[in-house]
Amino acid sequence: MNLSNLKPAEGSIKDRKRIGRGTGSGYGGTSTRGHKGAKSRSGFSRKPGFEGGQMPIQRRLPKFGFKNINRVEYKAINLSTLQQLAEAKNLTKIGLEELIQAGFISASQWVKILAKGAVTINLEVEAHAFSKKAEESIIAAGGTIVKL
Repeated sequence: MNLSNLKPAEGSIKDRKRIGRGTGSGYGGTSTRGHKGAKSRSGFSRKPGFEGGQMPIQRRLPKFGFKNINRVEYKAINLSTLQQLAEAKNLTKIGLEELIQAGFISASQWVKILAKGAVTINLEVEAHAFSKKAEESIIAAGGTIVKL
């Protein structure tokens, strides 16, 4: 065996269709495009959603739903996360800056503290919102909350 007698596996290579090369090729004449109509012409491109003149689905179905422009999207942070962060970095105050530096949130996000887990350290926690149970847990552990 050498480089001069290497060949691809039997049946793995197919010849491409040579369209528009005369009637003898079997793909001459209309070149597999049928007769007349936009699809037979050069430069035709179907618009997205076009269904051949039938009313498109996005126009057949009614609009629905409602988007509240006043909605505020919060990033949820659990008490267990605050506890781990405070223990790891030896913190007594956890605000937005500490959460951004730890990589939990980005600067533009709003934060809500949720009550999953527990806090055993006396912490001062700054956030945009707190769940009732989270608020109670932080205060019960001797901490304080600051709503921004």
